[in-house]
Amino acid sequence: MLPSRRRGPMRAVLRRVGLAVGLLLLVVVLVYLGRDGYRDGARARMSLLDCLYYATVTVSTTGYGDIVPVSSGARLVNTVIITPVRVLFLIVLVGTTLEVLAERTREDWRRARWRARVRDHFVVAGFGTKGRSAVRTLLRNDISPHEIVVVDPDPAAVAEATAAGVVGVVGDATRRTVLRQAAVERAREIVVAVERDDTAVLITLTTRQLNPDAGIQATVREAENIPLLRQSGADHVVVSSETAGRLLGVAALHPHLSAVMEDLLQRGSGLDLVEREVRPEEVGGPAGAVAQPVVAVVRDDRTLPYDAPACGTLRAGDRLIVARSTEPDPHAGDYEGRAL
Repeated sequence: MLPSRRRGPMRAVLRRVGLAVGLLLLVVVLVYLGRDGYRDGARARMSLLDCLYYATVTVSTTGYGDIVPVSSGARLVNTVIITPVRVLFLIVLVGTTLEVLAERTREDWRRARWRARVRDHFVVAGFGTKGRSAVRTLLRNDISPHEIVVVDPDPAAVAEATAAGVVGVVGDATRRTVLRQAAVERAREIVVAVERDDTAVLITLTTRQLNPDAGIQATVREAENIPLLRQSGADHVVVSSETAGRLLGVAALHPHLSAVMEDLLQRGSGLDLVEREVRPEEVGGPAGAVAQPVVAVVRDDRTLPYDAPACGTLRAGDRLIVARSTEPDPHAGDYEGRAL
């Protein structure tokens, strides 16, 4: 399901019915106003019912021939107005079928074009509470909606995702055919945000087989399932229930610390964590000399605390995780990185 603005089928049908009735009434009015120019084989003068009958058989191209225009004015009206209305009436009648065929062709073409072009995108398996939060975070970090694909077995959830502008696939993410529809073999990152731990393990295992190079970020409810996720190919595993419990414990002991941690998790509200490359002028110096507060240093795929002995001297290729304020600071300089 690609994002698009769609009109409901009942609304489209009612709109066409209303237009057809309007055209029919227009012909009735024209014939009734010029009824003296028509000859009825059974009656001397046409009534309103006769005008309605003539308009119906004429517009529908039935044309029994029992009522005919005889005056020059009536024939002119039939030629200039009623005949084009008849053609338009037929177009309205077959318009629904033509629109369905055209829409199917258009959707098939859009899907084929999308599958041919999509690559280095994000696949989010599961669009529940965790999946929605993951998508919102990606969008707030300037990821284009067209670079996000949501996979969920619930059509309503997928429809909600496409309404936000992302691409949706209705299906079970544990199945290879469904994952291939999401072009998971060309994805950059896969987010496994389903509710069941066993489903998360199966999705991770299947995804890793289809794409050995993508990063896989998964969530589980129980910490005992972390080894299974890692053995299945997950790069990072988040324990949702225990993480929420730790935040609750911190909030009970240190409410202000909990507020700061919650702020760090929400992009664009107060404080953000940003990962960026070390700058040339920072190489060779200590992490404490960096203008922004350094939280950690990423070196050789290892995340080191800012005060670790190994972080005494920054090296070329290091990446810094720094805290920044969302308030504009003219003395802070540019941040080249992605908010976490």
